[in-house]
Amino acid sequence: MPILVVPTTAVHRSFLAAWDELGPDHERWMGAKSIADDDEEWTREQAADPAEFHRLVEAIRAEADPATELPPGIVHQTVLWFVDGIEFLGRLSVRHWLTPALLEVAGHIGYCVRPSARRRGYATQMLTQSLPIAAALDIEPALVTCDSGNVGSRKVIEAAGGELEDERHGKLRFWVPTHMD
Repeated sequence: MPILVVPTTAVHRSFLAAWDELGPDHERWMGAKSIADDDEEWTREQAADPAEFHRLVEAIRAEADPATELPPGIVHQTVLWFVDGIEFLGRLSVRHWLTPALLEVAGHIGYCVRPSARRRGYATQMLTQSLPIAAALDIEPALVTCDSGNVGSRKVIEAAGGELEDERHGKLRFWVPTHMD
């Protein structure tokens, strides 16, 4: 059964395949530029090297550590990978707090499922599995957004209990409870 895990080198091969599927528009989602190290940027070719991939994983993990210095305006985030064994299926981020910009358009939780794994309910599973993690970070409720025309993502957020607040800048903004009653 697929689960959210802390980034791991065990999924190296399938991570690279997902990167290829998503293409250059999603490099940030794959961790190509770590926010924990503003000067570090990995290419697909670098990430193919096991030693570089290990460094990439460690940089992504560091983004959750409150002791990690981040550039101004950037918040700590817990990045989790959705995996089934050694198969990388998707990526999810829980931002620890919101800047004014994140409050407007991005929210606390963002997720992406690799194209070959879409339409299997994985995004719903990812979001649902992330809610206790957000609760542990004292996030209640979590703001989750999607593009106004993204019907699939809207259904994912609503399935997790999301209540629509409004639309801003082409984004629907939902508040999702993180504590189970």
